[in-house]
Amino acid sequence: MKKNLFVIEFIGLTFTAVLGTILHFLYEWTGLKGLAVISAVNESTWEHMKLVFVPYFIFAVAQSFFNKDYNNFWFIKLIGILTSTISIPILFYTLTGSFGTLSAVVNIIIFFVSVFNGYFLEIYLFNKIKGKKWLEWISVAVIIAIFILFIIFTFYPPKIPLFLDPVTKGYGITK
Repeated sequence: MKKNLFVIEFIGLTFTAVLGTILHFLYEWTGLKGLAVISAVNESTWEHMKLVFVPYFIFAVAQSFFNKDYNNFWFIKLIGILTSTISIPILFYTLTGSFGTLSAVVNIIIFFVSVFNGYFLEIYLFNKIKGKKWLEWISVAVIIAIFILFIIFTFYPPKIPLFLDPVTKGYGITK
């Protein structure tokens, strides 16, 4: 993996961006409640965070089967996932606070920049951080906990702005 790190991370970035884009519309296209756990059910910032997290996590799982050179894999993946996922609200609320309502184009750019942030950071970290086995297990547990929170908050979102759909003014599944 060391020789092909950039290529693999670019594939992950592309996979995450493409699948995240598809997941943006999947629930709306199908209306299947089961798909709500992995796709956006509304236009809230939280649901857009899920559009980064889910494909990033799927790629990380697939990538882990081919990972042989890094004993810090899941720790760095956690950092990448958190960086990309948290970049969504940071960029969105910073730009909204600065400029008011954002266009759909700016929201799309925020999504792609957020995905880039995580994978770019991973390239750097894979060459710098030496992990510990216990840290790997904690990292996997944290990633799974985050996924569980995405599922729970899709169906039972807290009534705070992060979960508010600006289009319908509702929370969670509104259709």
